[in-house]
Amino acid sequence: MTEAIQIHPSAVVEEGARIGAGSRIGPFCVVGPRVEIGPHSVLHSHVVVTGNTRIGARFQAFPFAVIGHQPQDLKYRGEDSRIEIGDDVVAREHVTVNPGTEGGGMLTSIGNNVLLMVGAHVAHDCHVGNHCLLVNNATLGGHVRVEDHAIIGGLSAVHQWVRIGAHAMIGGMSGVEADVIPYGTVTGERAHLAGLNIVGMKRRGFSREDMHAVRAAYRRLFLADGGTQAERLAAVEAEFGEVEAVRPLIDFVKAEADRALTRPRVKGGAGDAS
Repeated sequence: MTEAIQIHPSAVVEEGARIGAGSRIGPFCVVGPRVEIGPHSVLHSHVVVTGNTRIGARFQAFPFAVIGHQPQDLKYRGEDSRIEIGDDVVAREHVTVNPGTEGGGMLTSIGNNVLLMVGAHVAHDCHVGNHCLLVNNATLGGHVRVEDHAIIGGLSAVHQWVRIGAHAMIGGMSGVEADVIPYGTVTGERAHLAGLNIVGMKRRGFSREDMHAVRAAYRRLFLADGGTQAERLAAVEAEFGEVEAVRPLIDFVKAEADRALTRPRVKGGAGDAS
């Protein structure tokens, strides 16, 4: 037997919206006609979900979260872009998620098991992976890619087009202007690479051997004397290319080799680490 859908009398669920079994739409919520929300989801109250938006199962949204209104991009001309959100995602109070644009692939996506804390913003054409955390007031500019298990600290801002690698940790109040490697920890008003997210790796079950290999690869890539980035990367791949835990780091840097990376801070000044 299909579980009943509960819709508060003050909520507005427009004709055409599809709400999954066992879901609850709370007081003063608005759900647009092209929205699909999976089963056992809850819009607690004063939530807006609109646009061409598809959300998976067990979604929760708290008061004043807004999902699906047009992007904050002056180049947007009303194109029929969309949002896709996976299962077990939580959007806390005042979270905003904007759909894609023609210039960015027409899609904003969020994976499974993601927590968007109070005031977090996911801009147009962003892609957030699985098991990610955006802490209070974390902001993603347009076209940002966040890989699995990454954490974006509170009051941090990630510049447009930046990539955040898997298992990376962005410290609170950081301004991130360049790509962050997998496992990297960055911090600072203009963020610099401050090491590896070893705590996160331990929590996710990485072996001691894997962590040692990732640390050695990191040192070779960013802290070794001499050589260009390409030469250092080639050395890392030659030594660690068969180590499964190191492979995401190698692939991330190789994927867009012409892009700037967030780097360690040089003693006595900013720039490439030696």
